[in-house]
Amino acid sequence: MKFEIQPYNERFKEQMILVWENSVRSTHNFLMLSDIDYYKTIVSGIDFNSFPVFCLTNSDKVLGFIGVSDYKIEMLFLAPEHIGKGFGKTLMNFAINELAVDKVDVNEQNQNAVNFYSKFGFLTYDRTDKDDEGKDYPILKMKLENK
Repeated sequence: MKFEIQPYNERFKEQMILVWENSVRSTHNFLMLSDIDYYKTIVSGIDFNSFPVFCLTNSDKVLGFIGVSDYKIEMLFLAPEHIGKGFGKTLMNFAINELAVDKVDVNEQNQNAVNFYSKFGFLTYDRTDKDDEGKDYPILKMKLENK
């Protein structure tokens, strides 16, 4: 499959929201369904032009995306059918090598994500009992081991 990483473009927004929702519904089974709807409202309102966001695309179809702010991964989502096929690794290598990311926050209950970031050398350095919205979803703060 031929793909490219390209900067966010407004024409990608609807696809990104769909990728986000499908990804969360398939990987975040610890979330209450009402919370997924709540977070979707927040994600839908994000101005993706206000920080660096890159989409992994195939013929302008969004397969996944990553957003970074202050060297921290703010979001990384893949369409469920593309998870486990190396696309996340592609986005991570891009983020580490091209965007110099060295931090990420991840839901503690999302063990697959914790393991994924650990494979790149991220280690937990802090934990919160609640997420940024004050909900009871503990967050692990991780940073690159060598930074």
